[in-house]
Amino acid sequence: MNTQNVDIAVIGGGCAGMSAALAAKEQGVRDIVIFERSPYLGGVLRQCIHNGFGIHRYGEDLTGTQYARRLTDGIANTDIGVETDTIVLDVSKDKTLTVMNRRNGLTNYHADALIFATGCRERSRGALLIPGSRPAGILCAGTAQRYMNLEGYLVGQKIVILGSGDIGLIMARQFVLEGADVIAVAEVMPYSGGLMRNIVQCIEDFDIPIYYRTTATRIVGEKRVEGVYLAEVGRERKPVPSTERFVACDTLVLSVGLIPENELGYDMGLAVSPSTGGLIVDDSFQTEIDGVFACGNGLHVHDLVDFVSMESETAGENAALYVSGGLRPGHDHVTVREGFGVRGAVPQKIRLGACDDTVKLQFRPTDRFYDKYIAVYSGERLIQRKKCRVMTPGEMCGIEINRADVKDTITVQVVE
Repeated sequence: MNTQNVDIAVIGGGCAGMSAALAAKEQGVRDIVIFERSPYLGGVLRQCIHNGFGIHRYGEDLTGTQYARRLTDGIANTDIGVETDTIVLDVSKDKTLTVMNRRNGLTNYHADALIFATGCRERSRGALLIPGSRPAGILCAGTAQRYMNLEGYLVGQKIVILGSGDIGLIMARQFVLEGADVIAVAEVMPYSGGLMRNIVQCIEDFDIPIYYRTTATRIVGEKRVEGVYLAEVGRERKPVPSTERFVACDTLVLSVGLIPENELGYDMGLAVSPSTGGLIVDDSFQTEIDGVFACGNGLHVHDLVDFVSMESETAGENAALYVSGGLRPGHDHVTVREGFGVRGAVPQKIRLGACDDTVKLQFRPTDRFYDKYIAVYSGERLIQRKKCRVMTPGEMCGIEINRADVKDTITVQVVE
């Protein structure tokens, strides 16, 4: 089997992959190929007909489809190669990809640099261990969104939504606009996992009942969902039996979290962060293998697609720098640790002696915090502090530090 050589291979043709490829092309890289398993570029943005996209990246309030069109038009106006309907079966440590599609069968590509932009998937019923039968009418929020917006099917008339992730909140509003009745949104935590604007615009503005500290304990129905039992949760998020109540519905929509897709990275032997589920990277978004980068929701689940684009553009620029020989391999690093109130810090390593002056650290708070500070320490020495009026797990936090201050292990935490 012949092997084709490319400068940069990008796995994933969603927002992250396209943004990274375009940024690399702008740096003068000649030969870039995007591999995408679906028939089209754009990823989940293609099914997002609501607005709220692009405010940070483009200074405009766009729908997801409009945002995707900006990127796909950008790709079309370049000579970036696009292989859709293509599955990447394997990636070796020397950055050789084995791919499969109907046009060419099995093909090998060897890349000087590789970018993982593989996105994320929804947590399904199987991960929740909810007792009951397996009738029709149980589906993830993103699947419901695809059925409605791309295929024209209303998935149910009486709907219960389990979890308050952003896609679930947005779909609650759309169900009501399409004439369905959203009976309840049940959230196991004492607060929503979504953006505050979605709580206000999608739930409160439409008078949709939302119950916190509540979960589903049983699903009832044979051929089709007939209802679910909801119960309040107590300590350790365990249901309180005396609070269990039956809610009649014909559809249960799950909006209970997203998981970065990194199976190819696992198989390649790359280290994975237990707190993000994504690959471990340094501040250039390079993994422990020189020339292999990761970005977007496959690295860590973002709150806004604008930030996916911005991060992925940086990864693409650094991949281009690596190809040109300008990104020095073998940097000494310091480790980034998560202190009190911090989960999913990215990057997990910071290079010593790199040329750029600042490093941006991102994370999600573990709880709601009001009028607290984000503090960054190098060893025992405080090197940066930033006050935040409100921090919630549904929204990412960020803080910039000066690279010159990085001397020892970095710890990020929430302080008074």
